[in-house]
Amino acid sequence: MRTARRYLAREIYRSCAVVLTALLGLFTFFALVDDLDNVGDKFTMTALFYLQALAVPTRLYDLLPIGLLIGAILALAGLAQRNELVILRVSGVSGMKLLRMLWIITIPLMIGAALLSEYVTPWAEMKSGEANLLLRGKAGGERLESGYWFKEPTPNGGTRIINIAELKGDGEVGAISLYEFKKDLTLSAMSTAPSGVFAHGDLVLKNVVETRLDDQAADALANARPPKHPPASVVRLPERTIDTTLSPERLIARVLTPERMSLATLLDYVDYLRNNQLQYGRQIVALWRKLAYPFTLLVMITIAAPIGLMQTRRGGVGAKVFMGILLGVGFFMLNQLALNVGMLGKWPPWFTALGPNIGAMIVALGAMSYMEYRHTISRFVQQRWPWSKSPA
Repeated sequence: MRTARRYLAREIYRSCAVVLTALLGLFTFFALVDDLDNVGDKFTMTALFYLQALAVPTRLYDLLPIGLLIGAILALAGLAQRNELVILRVSGVSGMKLLRMLWIITIPLMIGAALLSEYVTPWAEMKSGEANLLLRGKAGGERLESGYWFKEPTPNGGTRIINIAELKGDGEVGAISLYEFKKDLTLSAMSTAPSGVFAHGDLVLKNVVETRLDDQAADALANARPPKHPPASVVRLPERTIDTTLSPERLIARVLTPERMSLATLLDYVDYLRNNQLQYGRQIVALWRKLAYPFTLLVMITIAAPIGLMQTRRGGVGAKVFMGILLGVGFFMLNQLALNVGMLGKWPPWFTALGPNIGAMIVALGAMSYMEYRHTISRFVQQRWPWSKSPA
């Protein structure tokens, strides 16, 4: 049994490596061609290749489930075509026992996927975000035309809103606007600074222009009477230090897709959003999806089992691989649809993340059980409904 499991593992690992290499090469080539128009004096070919190299772990993270599905189908179809699966079945290996062998074979891949999801992909995404800021002056994420917006409480019980228009990397930011509100949400001060840097848990602003509003300014404007004191005063400061809950990691986290963060970074960002009374439903769903990512590989190998084990008189390897591609693309689209519909419908986060996986696992196990016990099911049907027997 151990020998058979090692043989199956070798065949599946080899097929998956070939499929993933082909998919990575294909998607990387398309990305290179699509990005060639941006190459110039500032953004060189070396920078382009560097960014594409940093994108490889993320592409591997996205393609690993589909690559495992296609690779497993390719390996199992090849074994079925060479009648090696028939030999295993004749030697006493049932379909369910073969499925358990496939699950054991998938365990190292699940461990590798967890390490990829937790360490390699977040590191590559961080480096890619910093490189995009340095080479292109921009990085994607939830950015508005006016930049990135953050809200947090102040020590005196008020509210502070920070707008950062430019992220420069290495903890440096540019074009900062700071709005400070009292407990009753009336504006008390507004500050602007062309640059700033995070240092020792504080945000240090340079060349600050601070506009302070008088306490009676709102009443004077509401009553349309001349105020006794100037409604606003402008103060210029060479430097101002702000005790803030923001950090360079949380700034980059705002740029990254939630699924690309590590669990520690994602939990820290969720805690930041919760403490500042901001929406964090998308991040909670991403947390569940990251936890379910290794389980997705188990679902893929389970889907591949009944397709690969189907016996065909003419081999049918190409048809099986094509069916695997369709199922992989369909599962990916179903996963994205569940994410969008779940967010709009406010489904429970665990159901939004695990629903497609659980549904696909049930269908795959049902198909595998039918293939294993189809003769028993056929005899039961004929005994229960004898008129369903086909005439001899």
